[in-house]
Amino acid sequence: MPAETASDSIKERIEELRKEIRRHDTLYYVLNTPEIADREYDELFRELQKLERTYGLATPDSPTQRVGEAPRDEFTKVRHLAPLLSLDTLLEEDEIRRFLERTEKALGRSPMYVVEPKFDGVSVEIVYENGRYVRGGTRGDGLVGEDVTENLRTIGALPLVLREDHPVPEVLSVRGEVIMPLKNFQQLNKGLVERGKEPFANPRNAAAGSLRQLDPRITASRPLDLFCYDILFLRGNPEESHFEEFERLTQWGLRTDPHRELCESEEGIIDFYRTMAEERDELPYEVDGIVIKVDRRLDRETLGTRTRSPRWAVAYKFEPRQEETVIEDIAVSVGRTGVLTPVALLRPVDVGGVTISRATLHNFGEVRRKDIRKRDTVRIARAGDVIPEVVERVPNAEEQRSAPFEMPRNCPVCRGEVVVRGAYHVCTNELSCPAQLKGAIRHFASRDALDIAGLGEKTVEALVEKGFVKDVADLFRLEKKDLLSLEGFAEKSARNLLRALEHSKRSTLERFLYALGIPGVGTRIAKVLAEELGGLDRLKKASKEELIEIREIGPEISEAVEGFFSNRKNLDVLERLEDMGLTFEKGAIDARTELQDKTFVFTGGLERLTRSEAKERVEALGGRVTSSVSSTTDYVVVGREPGSKAEKAVELGLSVLNEEQFLELLRR
Repeated sequence: MPAETASDSIKERIEELRKEIRRHDTLYYVLNTPEIADREYDELFRELQKLERTYGLATPDSPTQRVGEAPRDEFTKVRHLAPLLSLDTLLEEDEIRRFLERTEKALGRSPMYVVEPKFDGVSVEIVYENGRYVRGGTRGDGLVGEDVTENLRTIGALPLVLREDHPVPEVLSVRGEVIMPLKNFQQLNKGLVERGKEPFANPRNAAAGSLRQLDPRITASRPLDLFCYDILFLRGNPEESHFEEFERLTQWGLRTDPHRELCESEEGIIDFYRTMAEERDELPYEVDGIVIKVDRRLDRETLGTRTRSPRWAVAYKFEPRQEETVIEDIAVSVGRTGVLTPVALLRPVDVGGVTISRATLHNFGEVRRKDIRKRDTVRIARAGDVIPEVVERVPNAEEQRSAPFEMPRNCPVCRGEVVVRGAYHVCTNELSCPAQLKGAIRHFASRDALDIAGLGEKTVEALVEKGFVKDVADLFRLEKKDLLSLEGFAEKSARNLLRALEHSKRSTLERFLYALGIPGVGTRIAKVLAEELGGLDRLKKASKEELIEIREIGPEISEAVEGFFSNRKNLDVLERLEDMGLTFEKGAIDARTELQDKTFVFTGGLERLTRSEAKERVEALGGRVTSSVSSTTDYVVVGREPGSKAEKAVELGLSVLNEEQFLELLRR
């Protein structure tokens, strides 16, 4: 339907709305002094959207054009108007003194310095022509970066048109930092954890991953922010003082951080550093140090630059956070068997040289026993490559604690009913729950199961989210066109996966039983069931009483097996699998000898295997399990609440595995 012709009054109203919305954007993002409520702002925005749509008058610099266009095939390269240099890093106070001495010697006098926060985000160049945003690029190698123009456009703090409170230059290049505020980072990670996805390690990674999306609409859905802190290029008369540049940036409507000072001595710089270090945990975003810059541009030109860094600026890093941190939130993840696990989302902390932003809380009983709550200060432990966990709360007499944590009554992924089974909370929605379905498919395709090459985590996730696979039987209905519609798939990879699926249709009964993911049925129990009952039909009809008579089958496993084969949905899936040509013959799981003569020690409780099942798995592959750690031990497997064996393993420099790493080792 063609757009209507706009009268002069309509055009005037559109321009009036754009100007008013831009003014409120500046008040909100730059000056932190909003004049109207969000609802009033939304009403102005919707009115503008409606008028632009009705009369076909949307322009690239309109406030409505932040959502982004359709996905691009790849990023193009963009050359910066001026180099985006990196900074030399200082770690000790005496290094500051040496930097100041070198600077003063080169200039023949003592200059003024500007000190400001060092943001832990993604550095970008933003270009304006005649006051209108035209281009944005990542830092790249400092000279050439990736074109993220449309992605940057989606960030509300980026003005698409500069304010004219100060004369607007013909061409302006500004350096800024794209960040993800800590509150938004925790909300994003919480959503990822609850959907069964891997969370980001820290806000910087989250910002980088969000900005470098081929589909700007994904970037638009992520809560990014932006601070500007340097004029790289200006066609006209630049300010002589960098400190004064900040005022000009603000006048143009570009957001700057208020934490900055003009210093003339080492004492002033150190005072600013210590103040920022003390306030660091109170800031709504991550900073990892301060930046020290010579203020005057003429002094900078005299000092010059090295190949990749200026002689007139350095970064002075904070000491990394160690061991103690704050729980920003508690999310709940859902595993393959429907077990809900509370996960602490942490203010990122450095533990043993690794940035930690989450830690397991194991189960609700552990949370209650340790009395862990949102906003608590806690101590984090990490030994070797073991998944970090919250050891204990660190009491603080001045804190006001939040309410005790409660497990959800409904699954955070599918909203299904949650019931308590022993120490665990479990989603009852089984394979109708996307998190359980994804886990079930990954397990179904794993090496000890049907060993379907090419069916990795990202592919499984995409297949479920696009609705191509609603249960494991749907895997064998996939067509090439389905796979080609997924990101990362081409003709060859699609063909290879379809071939792997076809090949997996011929399997041994024990592999297939293990693939079904019945609680308690590992490879050893699957083999016992296959040997004793010999066929799938007998398993379907076996009662709990009959199963418990089989060697090594206890009450819990017999109940789980009977329950699985009495479930109508499960039987329907099995019937469909057989109709598609899957055959399940009796036979032995392939023997492997990679662990021949390797010695294992277990400490702490395992989640997915009993201790006896883990021992059977090791021995079946030629390894052996002992009870004590020594220099001849090959692997120490650490579960929840490990004992002193874990500490001794670290002292001896032994290979320490968590449960997931142990299971991966068995699959090799």
